[in-house]
Amino acid sequence: MTEPLPASVAADPVAVTVRHDDSLVSVPLNRTVRLDVILPPGHQAGGSSPARWPVLFLNDGQDLPQLNMQAILDSLYKQQAIRPFVLVAIHAGDRIQEYGTAAQADYMKRGSKAALYTDFVLTELLPYVRKHYPVSADAADNVFAGFSLGGLSAFDIVFHHPDRFSKAGVFSGSFWWRSRAFDGRYSDDTDRIMHALVRSGSYAKGLTFWFETGTDDETSDRNNNGIIDSIDDTTDLIDELVRKGYDRNRDIRYVEISGGQHNQETWSRIMPDFLTWAFAP
Repeated sequence: MTEPLPASVAADPVAVTVRHDDSLVSVPLNRTVRLDVILPPGHQAGGSSPARWPVLFLNDGQDLPQLNMQAILDSLYKQQAIRPFVLVAIHAGDRIQEYGTAAQADYMKRGSKAALYTDFVLTELLPYVRKHYPVSADAADNVFAGFSLGGLSAFDIVFHHPDRFSKAGVFSGSFWWRSRAFDGRYSDDTDRIMHALVRSGSYAKGLTFWFETGTDDETSDRNNNGIIDSIDDTTDLIDELVRKGYDRNRDIRYVEISGGQHNQETWSRIMPDFLTWAFAP
């Protein structure tokens, strides 16, 4: 069932509308998947927006309150900094198994349900959302984003399904995801799973990517180059995309936050940058 905000809030022509949807039962995931859906201002009143809005799918949807997402969206809409879109925030289940790369689990068998999660997104989530909410089915209007492991998942889904999505947003992505443990005795360049998938994958015209890292995301520096691993892993992935044919300036935006940490506070702070990139008026 869906639970709208109180009428006094939902009716505000400059405020977003939030609905909590517990009606989607997934067969591959064997669980009910809760969705928090944020509709743009004027939805209740049938404003001047198009009949079918662009849509952002967001992993770790349970974190919306910590991200302060509703206030961010209200502010951006009031500034007319973004065009109207629908946000579908997907609550995580067994995130260490459901998030990852669909092609393979990591060396510790984490991400063992990532293929099932991708199946859920493509065969259940997209049809459900398009049936029950006024969203566009055009890949050019569909965006997927996430944080940490959820960012890895979002990137993997977008990169491999350009017929369904056109943009990926990755906050502090877990691009360290690897096929064997790093022990310092060999070059790990070929062990990072997502990098290898990009190398073996195909260029798709129209795909664009947004990446964020924080200089305090972690402290590990496995190659002792003075740059933390999370930054190296992200910039190395960007290099793989460029070698694949994506333009570093046109197709990719990379934001590095000085002092940024691996938490919702940092991600909330940079969220307006991502949203204005993805949904520029």
